[in-house]
Amino acid sequence: MARTVNIYEAKTRLSELVEAAAAGEEIVIAKNGAPKAKLTPIPKPARKRQPSRLMKIAVIADDFDETDERIIKAFEGS
Repeated sequence: MARTVNIYEAKTRLSELVEAAAAGEEIVIAKNGAPKAKLTPIPKPARKRQPSRLMKIAVIADDFDETDERIIKAFEGS
């Protein structure tokens, strides 16, 4: 359930409202009781896999996570 605040309250408490939105809360900003805007969290971007420095891997191939049909056939014995 979104919390609704009026524009004046949003202006005076903007920093607090931004922190609440960043924590996952949705905040509706209203003018004269009519909703005008919604403050929501920005989704975190997916983290790209990074090569391991411990194993001295320089590059991870783009198709690294794709299934290799030859390996499946070898395991299934077909």
